Amino acid sequence: MPATLTPADVKILTALQSDGRLSNQALSEEVGMSTSPCWRRVRQLEDDGVIQGYMAVLNRREIGLGVLAFIRVKIDSHTEAEADAFAEEVMKLDSVVACYSIAGDADFLLQVVSADLDSYSDFAMKVVRRLPCIKEMQTTFVLKEIKAYGGLPLRASAGQR
Repeated sequence: MPATLTPADVKILTALQSDGRLSNQALSEEVGMSTSPCWRRVRQLEDDGVIQGYMAVLNRREIGLGVLAFIRVKIDSHTEAEADAFAEEVMKLDSVVACYSIAGDADFLLQVVSADLDSYSDFAMKVVRRLPCIKEMQTTFVLKEIKAYGGLPLRASAGQR
């Protein structure tokens, strides 16, 4: 059951998605709460699993990861065991930054980063193609990021755009 977010929760989550390094003092000032209730609310959101962690957002190009690609994968069989075996192997791959089980003409969608096209080619041919149960794979390269992931739309959860 999804958590019911209060307006104060939405303010807190919006602020933390913009800057996860905010001190409790700065956060409480930004959302218009006193420090103790703000701290308690953040801890409750963490305990409830709404806030799952904090991390730095890195510029992939600045750390030498110039290629961003999506790989659509079809597997041989749709047994739970084969899907689990595939997922288990994908979890071990650092170059796969996200993986989704999808509906449609493929079974999985992998988001992959690589230094350049040559290293991507090596990864695709020597690693991905050898994953268990792969029947078919198709790569789509990102030419330009128009809108990268920047947090979840909290207004959408409240029925707004």
